[in-house]
Amino acid sequence: MKTQHIYLEHANITVNDLQEAIKFFQTAFPHFRVRGGGNDIREWVHLGDDNTYIALNQATQTDVKIEKNHEKAGINHLGFVVQNVEEIANNLLMNGYKRDYPKQVGQFRIRDYFADADGNQYEFVQYLSEIPEEKNSYND
Repeated sequence: MKTQHIYLEHANITVNDLQEAIKFFQTAFPHFRVRGGGNDIREWVHLGDDNTYIALNQATQTDVKIEKNHEKAGINHLGFVVQNVEEIANNLLMNGYKRDYPKQVGQFRIRDYFADADGNQYEFVQYLSEIPEEKNSYND
């Protein structure tokens, strides 16, 4: 069987404050732009670049907080591979966002975790090796 090149094109997230969610992602990824949007059933935007995006939907019932619980079914976080995790972390910290989990520095990768205003957690990972066995090592 031939190996396929697969990547996640987008995630679809409903948020309490659409403008705040846009601010979070544009702080992490300044090159993200609003690719499109609308206001049919609810206000929504596609925020990203030419290859990937986040579909953001304005919640109709606001102020509902996410209950993070690794014991229950649900999405725990979304992970983004980035070229410079320090730059993204500094941008987020300077704009008032807080780490949601301790930064992890390993031999082959650096991971940092932040939450948006709704409590959705995002992992930003920078690989320090291009060798698959090292990138995918679970020893650190």
